[in-house]
Amino acid sequence: MNDNETISEEVLDAMGVSRPVYEELQTVVGHMPTVDELSTLLAMWNMQGRRQGLLTWLKGLPHAVERHDYLEHEQEPQSRDVREPRVKECIQIARDLCAELQGKESMVVDDNCFFRHRGDAIYMVGDVSLFFGNSVYSRQVLHLVDNPLTLDGEDETASYLDLILSSLFDDQRIFSMCRVSSGGLFGTLVRCCSRMGVGFDILSCREVRMDSFLFGEKGVRYVVSMDEPKEDFFLQKLVEARVNCCFLGRTTKGRILVDDMDFGPVNRYLVR
Repeated sequence: MNDNETISEEVLDAMGVSRPVYEELQTVVGHMPTVDELSTLLAMWNMQGRRQGLLTWLKGLPHAVERHDYLEHEQEPQSRDVREPRVKECIQIARDLCAELQGKESMVVDDNCFFRHRGDAIYMVGDVSLFFGNSVYSRQVLHLVDNPLTLDGEDETASYLDLILSSLFDDQRIFSMCRVSSGGLFGTLVRCCSRMGVGFDILSCREVRMDSFLFGEKGVRYVVSMDEPKEDFFLQKLVEARVNCCFLGRTTKGRILVDDMDFGPVNRYLVR
C-alpha cells in the first residue's frame, strides 16, 4: 500500500487509532506509519500518563517551542562569568577537546552518521545550546564544577526526533543523522567527517556565545546532511512536526571553517 491509498477503518481499528490521529501520525513521520513507528509514538504518549488526548499531544509536544524563542532566555550565571573566547582561541579549544576524546566510546558512531559528499547542506535539528554546563569543555578546558543536567523529557524528545529523522533517512530524504554528544556540535561534526575525508564550513549563531554554540552539550540535538534538492522537503517536514532547526553550512573537501576562520584540515582533529 502506498501513501496515496486510503487505509480502511478495519485496519485503523486493529491499530487502535482514529483516522484523525493516523493522519497526524502520517504528517509527523512523512509517510504511512509502520507498526514500529506507531508503537514508539504510543509508548511515548503513555509515558506522559495520557494527561492529554493523543491527537492533542501529537499536535503540540512538550519540547516544541516557537522558532528563536531561545534568544530570549538568560545565560547561566556561571556561563556569563567566563570570558567568551575568540574564534582563534576556539581553534585550540577544539584541538584540546578532540585530543581528550580520542579513543573513547563517545567518539564511536554508526553508519548513519557519516557525511558522504562535498557540498551537501548541514543542518542542526533541535534548539541551539545556550550554555556549556556539565560538558567536556567546561570540565576539561574551563575546569568548572560540574552542574547536574536537567534530563526531564530529554529521552522523550530524543525518541521523537529520532523517529522523524530515521523516517527521512530511510526514505533517502537525508544522507546522514547523528546526535550531538561529547564535544558538543564541533566534536559531533568532526565525527561525521571521519570516514569520507570531507570537512565542514559553518557559521555560528551570533546571538549566543561562540563556545556554547560549538562545545555546549545540553539539550537534544542532531546534525543532518542532504543535497540541495532535498532541503525544501526536509524543512517542510520539520515545520509540520513543530521541530526547530538551523542551517549550519556545507561540507567541504577536507578543511574546517567556522565564521570564515580556517581551523585547518579535518584530519588534525580525527581520532587515531
